[in-house]
Parts: sequence; C-alpha cells; structure tokens
Amino acid sequence: MGWNSIIFLAAMAGIDPQLYEAAKVDGASRWRQIWHITLQGIRPTILVILILSIGHLMAIGFEKQFLLGNPLVVDYSEVLDLYALNYGLGLGRYSYGTAIGIFNSVVCIILLFLANGIFKRFTNQSVM
Repeated sequence: MGWNSIIFLAAMAGIDPQLYEAAKVDGASRWRQIWHITLQGIRPTILVILILSIGHLMAIGFEKQFLLGNPLVVDYSEVLDLYALNYGLGLGRYSYGTAIGIFNSVVCIILLFLANGIFKRFTNQSVM
C-alpha cells in the first residue's frame, strides 16, 4: 500500500472539486462524498493497481526464505523461485531452472488475463 498510496493520491487530485461542492449543496455527508465521488473517480486506478498486484501474486520473493532458511525448515519453506535456484543453478541444470521460471511467468500471465476478464465482465472496463 505504500507506493500505491502516491498513485491513489494523484488520482484523487484529478477529481473535479466542483463535484464535492455540488454534493455538499445537495446535503451529502462526508461518507456519501467518499462513496459516490472519490471511489467512483479512482475506480480505474484501483482496477489497474489490483490487476498489477495479481500479476505479482506468484512472486513471493525467495530472498527471505533463502536467507532465513536452515535444514530444519527447508522442507516447509521452499517456494518456487528458491526451488529453481537450488535445482536449476545449484545442480547445474540450467534448462530445468529456466523451465521453472517460464512456468512461473505463464501462470502469472494467465492470472492477469483471468483477473482482467473478471473485471471486464463486472465493470465493463478493461485494462488490456
């Protein structure tokens, strides 16, 4: 949420202030203004951020498991990237490590298209 908050603030800065003034004149409370103006104004940004986050779902990051791993927990804490490193590069089976990386990328692309299709069906908006 840290870096994404900058993007959300920039999207909220692009919302016309006259919409908030009109809502105040009509008697909308602060929560109604957030629900009907702010969230509707940044909905495309929310969809883009969510779809990009789904694309990184498989990238857990093997650095933490690699640095904190020990023989006691290696059977329980191994992730796909760490497996590719150990068996692909550690044993000299480069093609096997590459195949694991390609499989990971294909799964991420499938998740991206699936998430985009679901959002396109429900909101009639698409990122791709």
